[in-house]
Amino acid sequence: MSERGQGSVELLCVVPLLLALALAAAQLLALGYSSVLAGNAAEAGALALAGGGEVRSAARAALPGWSRARARVSVSGGEVQVSLRPPTLIGELTRELEVSATAAVEAP
Repeated sequence: MSERGQGSVELLCVVPLLLALALAAAQLLALGYSSVLAGNAAEAGALALAGGGEVRSAARAALPGWSRARARVSVSGGEVQVSLRPPTLIGELTRELEVSATAAVEAP
């Protein structure tokens, strides 16, 4: 086998590994972004709670359109929790991954 042929075979072996690493990195970025979105939505809900507004609609309004259907907002006392399922590149991960954030306000 020539060196040129060996390089082609090695490249074919490395390409799937690079693709897997790129998919994993993209999934981690989506997970981190969803965590930030959940935190922002929880804070918006807590501010609405402090001001006497509608908590769930304020939290959902703080989320981009694609993530509203994936979000769950719960209120307990002065605490607002937002759970969000991040977008996934692999469909099987959709049911497995979820991020959540909590924000609280003191009752007056």
